[in-house]
Amino acid sequence: MPVVECDPAEARERLAAAGIEVRAGNTEHELWRAEHAGATAVAYEGKVVVQGGSAERLVGLLRGSGGRAHVYFDGACRGNPGPSAVGYAVVTGDGIAAEGGETIGRATNNQAEYRALVTALEVAADIGFDEVHVRGDSELIVKQVKGAWDTNDPELREFRVRARELLARFDEWTLEHVPREINARADELANEALDDA
Repeated sequence: MPVVECDPAEARERLAAAGIEVRAGNTEHELWRAEHAGATAVAYEGKVVVQGGSAERLVGLLRGSGGRAHVYFDGACRGNPGPSAVGYAVVTGDGIAAEGGETIGRATNNQAEYRALVTALEVAADIGFDEVHVRGDSELIVKQVKGAWDTNDPELREFRVRARELLARFDEWTLEHVPREINARADELANEALDDA
């Protein structure tokens, strides 16, 4: 359960600026509460406690971090279509800023890859990085998002639009196709999510 030492009033403003609804606390000691990505932030005097869900996304917003990150994404699919999951890792010079894997139900391999990219970018945007270097082992997804290849699939087109919207939030970004071994952690997290389902 992360505890962010901060000015709760400034933290509240950062959450509101990100479009997150902040409401009154449940007790006399709670200054306010907010929910995002399945996690809840509760403000007390001089600190905010975050619990549940993707806590690192709320923590990033509360800290207003900035800086640069390397973002890895991978989708896993057992059958095509079949049970699917996504994995991501957000890494800085200080280590892993966030990582995770989650099942997404039935999808094709390409849908899982796009969902993984979108999830990874949402996490990096929530944490507040200014610059991201994104890497994945799906050449199709990388080339479609960069505009080198097109798609006739309407759902993949929607994912591509969402990925481009998220990339536009960063001051600088790159998107690169890498071999699977360089993307091993994201692949591992996606497969662990499927194994645990």
